[in-house]
Amino acid sequence: MGAKTSMLVYSIGDVGEAMKSSPQLNRDKTLELANTLFPKDQLEPIGEGNLSNTCPPQDELHIGCFPGVSILATRDFAVDYPSRLPASFLSHGAGGSIYLHAMHSVVDWFAFAKWSNGELIRSLSLSPDNGVIEDLGQRLPFEEPFWSGQNSVGDDYPLPFHPLELGEEALKAFFGYQLEGTIDSDLLEPEAIPLMKLKRKRAWWKVW
Repeated sequence: MGAKTSMLVYSIGDVGEAMKSSPQLNRDKTLELANTLFPKDQLEPIGEGNLSNTCPPQDELHIGCFPGVSILATRDFAVDYPSRLPASFLSHGAGGSIYLHAMHSVVDWFAFAKWSNGELIRSLSLSPDNGVIEDLGQRLPFEEPFWSGQNSVGDDYPLPFHPLELGEEALKAFFGYQLEGTIDSDLLEPEAIPLMKLKRKRAWWKVW
C-alpha cells in the first residue's frame, strides 16, 4: 500500500452523497476560505489538483469548496494527536461535522478524528512502531471488524490490523471513496473531484 493523506474536511450532511453529483468547485469561496484559515501565508494559485492527492508538498495547500463540503489538504494535518487540532480550524466548522484523515505508507501510520458541532466524537492514531498513540471516544461502526480481529495481519504484527487498511475504510465511510483496494463502481472517483493548488509562502510582515 502506498497511499498518503493529510486532509481536513468540513461538511453539512453526508460528504459522499454531496460529491456524487460532481458539484462545481467554487473558486471564490475556496480562496476566501484559504486566506481565512491561513492568514500568515501568501497564497498563490499554481494549478489544479484533485482528491486523489491529499498529501501535498510542505509549501502547498490543496483546497476546494463545494456546496455543503470544504476539503483542505496540507501537511499541517499530519499530526500524531488529532484531538489537538488548533482551535482556529475547529471554530470554522463548528456548525457541522469536521473530519481529519492522515496516513503515511512509509511508516504504516494512520490517524483520524471526527468532530460534530464542535465536540470531539472520536480520535485515533496508531502505527506498528509506536502502537496506539491516541484513542479517544467510542469506536465508530467501520472500525469494529478491525478491532475484533476480522482483519488480522498475522501473529507477528504488533497491531491487530494494518493501519492503512483501516485508513482506506475510513475514507470510504467518511467520504465515499478509496485510494487503494478493490474496484467498486458505487464509490467516488477521487480524480474527478478538483482541488485548487496554492503555493504557500510566509509573509515576512505576518511572522510576528
